[in-house]
Amino acid sequence: MAVNEEVYYEGAPHIGDLIISLLMSIFVITIPFGVAAIARALWLRYRITNRRITVTGGWMGQTRTDVIYGEIIKIVTVPRGLGSWGDMVLTLRDGSRLELKSVPNFRKTYEYIESKLSLKAQEVSGAISGNA
Repeated sequence: MAVNEEVYYEGAPHIGDLIISLLMSIFVITIPFGVAAIARALWLRYRITNRRITVTGGWMGQTRTDVIYGEIIKIVTVPRGLGSWGDMVLTLRDGSRLELKSVPNFRKTYEYIESKLSLKAQEVSGAISGNA
């Protein structure tokens, strides 16, 4: 019997990250940021459902990481792009971290993910990110 997953968000990082990084690439020192933004736009994809978070990325999109909400113990957020998008770092039980860069509509996405966490993880995340 298959379990249905309701998809909250599925897609690429925010386009504003790519645009700003390319505009800033007119300076030689910021060219690596532009190249990284192009790679993210081409190959990075997020899928956030009611059961898990899936990040597909890496070179040519060949790496896939799945995280269930029960494994997340802390979320830290950083707004970017005048608050239109932001970054999230999910800390897992084993101490590893999963970084979600340039998440569109990240405040609502943070609230959605936080609602799926345990109460203890919600308390820790709210105190650190200031989004409680």
